[in-house]
Amino acid sequence: MTSSSGRRPKHLPSSPFKPAVEPVVEVFEVGDRVTHDIYGLGQVTHLDSHAVTVDFGDKSVRIAHPYPKLHHL
Repeated sequence: MTSSSGRRPKHLPSSPFKPAVEPVVEVFEVGDRVTHDIYGLGQVTHLDSHAVTVDFGDKSVRIAHPYPKLHHL
């Protein structure tokens, strides 16, 4: 049975398994210098509620939340 809320089930202290690690979501602001594993170095030019737009020099790319492969410099 799965829950529709998207939450993980409660971790029981008696469980032999480690609890799942919560992913860390980075927060970006306009003007931040960033690097992307595929596109290289860039600068955040626009933010919206679900994505950031990054100018990589030769192209601008919209990267959706949770911003895979995008890191602050």
